[in-house]
Amino acid sequence: MVLKTIQLNRKSGLDSRAINQVVQVSSQFESDIYLTYNGHKVNCKSIMGVLSLAIPNNAEISLEASGSDDQEAMKQLIETIESLA
Repeated sequence: MVLKTIQLNRKSGLDSRAINQVVQVSSQFESDIYLTYNGHKVNCKSIMGVLSLAIPNNAEISLEASGSDDQEAMKQLIETIESLA
């Protein structure tokens, strides 16, 4: 299992376009991937789950991946989120 906490530095937070990219990247992996914000944990492969968090700019989010490809999943997901900034 891999855990990582990052600061979201994106003017519009995680909007629907950004969430769509996060879900697409997450869905490429077998690992279970979760995003936690403000005490709420959702599956990163669920667009409605991630949308329901309404993550604003400068939010601190935690990512968790567990499974056979968790290291690569985490690496790709963080790169994707950072490229959205």
